[in-house]
Amino acid sequence: MRTKTFLFILFLGAWVSVPAQLTLEECYRMARSNYPLIRQYGLIEKTQEYNLENAARGYLPQLAFSAQATYQSDVTRIPIDLDALGFTGVEIPSLSQDQYKAELSLSQILWDGGAIRSQRRSIRTQTEVEQRDLDVSLYALNDRVNQLYFGVLLTDARLEQNRVLQAELQRNCDQVTSYMKNGVANQSDLDALSVELLKARQDEVQLHHARHAYVTMLSKFIGQELREGVTLEKPHIDRPSAVVNRRPELLLFDAQVRNLQAQDGQLAAGLMPRLSLFATGGYGKPGLDMFENKFQLYGLAGVRLSWNISNFWTQKNDRRKIQTGIQSVEAQRETFLFNTALDIMQRDATIDRYVEQLKYDDEIIALRRSVRRASEVKMANGTLSGTDLASDIHAEQAAILAKAQHELEMLLAVYGRKYATNEE
Repeated sequence: MRTKTFLFILFLGAWVSVPAQLTLEECYRMARSNYPLIRQYGLIEKTQEYNLENAARGYLPQLAFSAQATYQSDVTRIPIDLDALGFTGVEIPSLSQDQYKAELSLSQILWDGGAIRSQRRSIRTQTEVEQRDLDVSLYALNDRVNQLYFGVLLTDARLEQNRVLQAELQRNCDQVTSYMKNGVANQSDLDALSVELLKARQDEVQLHHARHAYVTMLSKFIGQELREGVTLEKPHIDRPSAVVNRRPELLLFDAQVRNLQAQDGQLAAGLMPRLSLFATGGYGKPGLDMFENKFQLYGLAGVRLSWNISNFWTQKNDRRKIQTGIQSVEAQRETFLFNTALDIMQRDATIDRYVEQLKYDDEIIALRRSVRRASEVKMANGTLSGTDLASDIHAEQAAILAKAQHELEMLLAVYGRKYATNEE
């Protein structure tokens, strides 16, 4: 019994976790948090942390072990004939043709020309590129949420208008039934209205299925189970006027340029010499004393200066490649700004069109309502058929629905305009 009670409470908590009314901004937030790609931010940070730690360890002493065994065709000998000099029986020892050595070397960088510093900078800029690219992918969710959110709102408007239409048709069916008793109307008039009422009910079923599909998809996006009767708050029509583009793509282009500049810094560091301390200890035959042809320990220490001059041969072309990369990024930026400007112009024109249409919607609705009322009077007097009355009822409801649709489509256009420039 306790288990059942606990499961019921758990289910109830999950059921009420989503508010009965949602806003568009809440859907943006939940969709971003729910999208699987959001976990990539943590992985990018971890990768940067590991790479920076590895680069910093370049300042630590470097330890290396090596061993080798060789056989050489000849060895160094002293070309002196001791017998001719009167040293009969005296022999100068020579090295063996087989030689062995095992060494342990320790080196410590004193100056690397900024190679490690530039490597760490490159790691940070590459991480920023990956993060900005992820920002772009996640920002695209907003547009998809817009389509689903306003799809639900538009379907709700159509459902509401469908309910009004059914009520109006039912009211007229009831009136025609009473007219039939008085001999003013006939069965064909009632049938005409009844057919339209059945069509309206049929449309209602289709609209409910469409709403269910929209709500189901929106639930998947935000990661929360939405109840069928959830209400989505209709945003205010606040026409955007921003001319500043805050799209995340622009930050991505900036990050790509900085990353290429960091690579140029690595090239410059690669031209610098390296200065380091070193110490080597070994065991082999022969040791440092070439006249001792036996296994022995040995060691040496000192300062080493190394300079890879061959980097100068490719440095010019490498820098040209980087400059070409920067120019490519700038070309992409200009193309993006150009296309965005065209998109904004198109969206502004769409908003203007809806503003003009909305100016006439109320007047059209008023005239359609007047025509419908006049038709009802004619129907009551027996001078109008049920088919004509149904047509006038439909015309009035279509005008009301057109206004609601224009308002929601304008809202979608407004938020599409905000999406184009990332305006809050």
